[in-house]
Amino acid sequence: MKTKKPTAVVLLILATLALTATLMGLIGCGQQGQPGVSANVGSDGKLKVVATIFPPYDFVRAIAQDRAEVSMLLPPGAESHSFEPTPQDIIRIQGCDVFIYIGGESDAWVNDILASLDTSKMRIVKLMDCVSVVEEEIVPGMQEEAEPTKEAGVASSSEAGAANATDHSTGGATDPGATDPGATSSSTAASGGATDPGATDPGATSSSTAASGGAEPEYDEHIWTSPKNAERLVQAITDALCQADSVNAGYYQQNSTSYIDKLKQLDAQFQEVVNTGVRKTIVFGDRFPFRYFVEAYGLQYFAAFPGCSSETEANAATVKFLIDKVRAEKIPVVFHIEMGNVKMAQTIADESGAKVLQLNACHTIAKADFEAGKTYIDLMNENIEPLREALQ
Repeated sequence: MKTKKPTAVVLLILATLALTATLMGLIGCGQQGQPGVSANVGSDGKLKVVATIFPPYDFVRAIAQDRAEVSMLLPPGAESHSFEPTPQDIIRIQGCDVFIYIGGESDAWVNDILASLDTSKMRIVKLMDCVSVVEEEIVPGMQEEAEPTKEAGVASSSEAGAANATDHSTGGATDPGATDPGATSSSTAASGGATDPGATDPGATSSSTAASGGAEPEYDEHIWTSPKNAERLVQAITDALCQADSVNAGYYQQNSTSYIDKLKQLDAQFQEVVNTGVRKTIVFGDRFPFRYFVEAYGLQYFAAFPGCSSETEANAATVKFLIDKVRAEKIPVVFHIEMGNVKMAQTIADESGAKVLQLNACHTIAKADFEAGKTYIDLMNENIEPLREALQ
């Protein structure tokens, strides 16, 4: 995937924030926060929580319910991989008690923004530090993305997505001593905790995109697609909420336990579908953001593009490969993701006699679904029957 760099809009926002901070420092003194209570807690006593995208936003809603004011930066229906914050978004981050982001390539803007803010009273949770991550990969038949032109001064992708050696936990949402990436306790900013090269499947049939040219590895950011990972993410978020608002810690823990039970049930349903299926291979005529999902359930996949690719139209060789694969293995379903490339999936299906179905990656949520109150668990439950049909 092409490395993102700060755009003119983001740079302008940073310059404005720097000027504002300087003026505020000259004008007056700040109010000190009380121990165990964030300085930004509103007059109604509710925590202010900001999440970049839908999965962590929905996790917070389930854990905090009416005890927090929760906002999501990515508008419903928007593309998460091309998101850039607005000045209003930065203001929301600046005024929140807990800020939650994924930490992958799509969040390349986050480090610069946080560096420009006073985050000493803020809990920051980088969710890729809470699970074992895997490198992006190119499987057979998949179209590789063209390498970007190297420019002087452009930051490497490791700043955006992966290097665990850097501490991203200003304000520290979790225990910096945690070193178990699979633990149920939060491991935000734990040194050596998240970016575990050993997490990459040693038996994979494909080569990592990071292996060529000596480039630093890029890690797949779609960590929430595995319900097992979601359990760890929920626990990390719960820890941060409890630290920011100790008064309501018992309430958060109770809701978290209940929610994790629902995730375990979801995991069991997916496992049952896989166990009773007659095949272990799925095909996507689209991007593939389900690395963590397929690794959790021992599935193999073929797809047009990696999960974070900016490409939308596959070349003829990729389309032919997928058509031949579906025909040869008599695969009954060709998947696409929400707001993905239905046209490509339909072409493959038409040429191979398969059916086109959608598998929700939850990287974003349609506006209608958001307004209807659909949750992460609702959207993942919608994947059960399509997956069952694909494995028959």
